[in-house]
Amino acid sequence: MPAGFLCADFNRLSLPIGHFDGSNPAQRAMMVHELTGIHKQNCLQCRKLPNRRVRRFIHTKRISMQLDRSIFKAYDIRGIVGKTLTEDVVRSVGEVLGTWAARKGIKTMCVGRDGRLSGPSLSAALMQGIVSAGVNVKDIGMQPTPVLYFATHHFGCGSGVAVTGSHNPSEYNGLKMMLGGLTLFGHEIAAIADAIEAGDVIKADAPGTIETVDVTPAYLEKICGNVKLARRMKVAVDCGNGVAGPLAARLFEGLGADIEPLYFEIDGNFPHHHPDPSKPANLNDLIRAVQAGDAELGLAFDGDADRLGVVTRSGNIIYPDRQMMLFAEDILKHHPGAQIIYDVKCTRALVPWIRERGGVPTISATGHSLVKARLRETGAPFAGEMSGHLFFNDGRWPGFDDGLYAAARLLEILSRSDNPSAVLDALPTAVNTPELHIEFAKEGENKAFIEKLRQAAKFDDAEDVILIDGLRVEFKDGFALARSSNTTPVAVIRVEGDTPEALERIKERFAAFILSVDPTVKLPF
Repeated sequence: MPAGFLCADFNRLSLPIGHFDGSNPAQRAMMVHELTGIHKQNCLQCRKLPNRRVRRFIHTKRISMQLDRSIFKAYDIRGIVGKTLTEDVVRSVGEVLGTWAARKGIKTMCVGRDGRLSGPSLSAALMQGIVSAGVNVKDIGMQPTPVLYFATHHFGCGSGVAVTGSHNPSEYNGLKMMLGGLTLFGHEIAAIADAIEAGDVIKADAPGTIETVDVTPAYLEKICGNVKLARRMKVAVDCGNGVAGPLAARLFEGLGADIEPLYFEIDGNFPHHHPDPSKPANLNDLIRAVQAGDAELGLAFDGDADRLGVVTRSGNIIYPDRQMMLFAEDILKHHPGAQIIYDVKCTRALVPWIRERGGVPTISATGHSLVKARLRETGAPFAGEMSGHLFFNDGRWPGFDDGLYAAARLLEILSRSDNPSAVLDALPTAVNTPELHIEFAKEGENKAFIEKLRQAAKFDDAEDVILIDGLRVEFKDGFALARSSNTTPVAVIRVEGDTPEALERIKERFAAFILSVDPTVKLPF
């Protein structure tokens, strides 16, 4: 740090140096230097600190912003509001992101938030941090995460943050971040924590500005001008009291679809059910509504509307890997020979389906950021993952995951049929387990366990062993998967068979293999 530079911690001070009673949060924040052992000798204010009093303060008072590194996940930042995720922490994240943007010559970032109760205060803190580095903010307000992604394209900045807890419980919130057109993940997110602890941020002489903007009209115009239904449809839609409700109502009206709305009111307490369509229990109300009324099918969105759930009149849940069959078929008509990307958790039935329609099935590691990176690398027109993130990159949409847009494209395809539920029910299927977990006590133990499985993997009866993300063993009539979760200390297990008998045989075969590697493991099947 050059001589004469004032640390960002001190730029937040409102009380004079020398007044050290620890009662002011801004003053406690300046103790970061001493707490982390990175005392900046060249900071004009830091070198005036009475070190003896600082050290005594540190031993007797807790610093206001204790950084819990566990919130810095593989794909986002996520924690419990007021405990691991506080306004101070989010403001500091904003300072780092603003600093990185400034260093890259990015002048503007977009910020949006979902409907959680903590959203307004956390997004305000985030924006304060960003503008402190001299970067401007376009505040799109309470919107689905995909609308934030759209705003970064619409305004040409390629940079933004969605303040969202996604499908997690109501006490959680978090940040999904992109910079310079790239979604931050993995080591980039860990580097944010490093920068906070090191105080590696810029304090601009002139802070950036915050401008409130409404991007909804442009978003709706883009979709409704792009997607055309062959006929009017009737669908039941469950927004789970997440942020999708008001926008979904306008979108389906613009598309020419009548809706039976369930839980469209935004309520961060999620009073009816958890906004996570990947869990069958959360789709029970939607299934009942479809079967009791005249809706042709049912659609559901997660808390921030970047994932789609689908049910039919027969009560079947059409999981994302089967949804991908329809999307791949439609897209390959216009992009023959193109790659279609799917993650390791998807059904093996996708592979022949894509090949028979002239496409190239391409497997990817799990994780929306990883799938998105694979999409950029290959230029594929479509990608999807079992969790429900679907990426359209076929020239009609700019390649980000959007549950609302996926729903529009699905209705476009199904509107060509008189019986949409029959089309969905007829898609190839298999017998499979839900996502099963082997739990571990500490972070990292799950990764070590999966690595042991990978090293020991020898299957003479298998057709293929795939190591791109954990261990996926392909048999002639099914597969078994073991991979490490990137967000929690668990190993994820999924088994699929073409028949119930095949499923049971593969489960027994895989269980025997796992126990041969670690006899102490408690199997979830």
